[in-house]
Amino acid sequence: MELKGNEEELKRIQALTKWVPQPGIITRSMVNESIQRSLKRIAVNSLDLLQFHWWDYNNPYYMDALKYLSDIRDKGLIKHIGLTNFDTERMQIMTDSDIQIVSNQVQYSIIDRRPEVKMIPFCINNKISLLAYGSICGGLMSERYLGRTQPPSTVDLDTLSLRKYKKMIDAWGSWTLFQELLSSLNTIAQKYNVSIANVATRYILDKPVVGGVIIGARLGISDHISNNAKAFNFSLDKSDYEDIDAVCTKSNNLFETIGDCGDEYR
Repeated sequence: MELKGNEEELKRIQALTKWVPQPGIITRSMVNESIQRSLKRIAVNSLDLLQFHWWDYNNPYYMDALKYLSDIRDKGLIKHIGLTNFDTERMQIMTDSDIQIVSNQVQYSIIDRRPEVKMIPFCINNKISLLAYGSICGGLMSERYLGRTQPPSTVDLDTLSLRKYKKMIDAWGSWTLFQELLSSLNTIAQKYNVSIANVATRYILDKPVVGGVIIGARLGISDHISNNAKAFNFSLDKSDYEDIDAVCTKSNNLFETIGDCGDEYR
């Protein structure tokens, strides 16, 4: 890439990466080597956001990792430390230990409202943002599935993401209830001349402490870039929220059946 003359454009690009070490003893040198590797791969002097994930809460060394990451941040090699799929209890432990966290990436959608139980109140009090993924359920919240009969099994869905979120919908409620939700979203989408996915995205973007919504893409297959951008071109009104929430009151409580954010991975 020709960089000359593009310095201002480069300044607008933020470099985010994720670190998911194998749970076990974490040393300072292990952390330093991982960060240096990321800096080299992305070809930057500093990571704007390092997102940290840890699979096993019973293994306490994640706190050591965060302390070493904090030291690296203080040296300027990382600008901010974020989390991926940590629960509220562990975030409280971090803040009690003076670990400064700016974000947590969690599953959050009209279907999965678990962040609203404990996570969002905690984040409001501690000025932490949420980066939401799964907000369109891997593409299930779209016109493609409106009016369709339930797939005979998850095997009939052609991506791992669709299979994952179909299981989440099954835990949330029936396929019939999901169709009722899609119908409501479609009515709202037609009102604003946007897509069902746009409405589902806008709904989550408007939630407290949500800093952004992460929408997956398969480049060259299904990126939907221009359509996704339409989520910023309209606003939902009170009646829209009421119509969506009226359907969701008929669903199961996923916090009670699954647990807090990230518990589905542990």
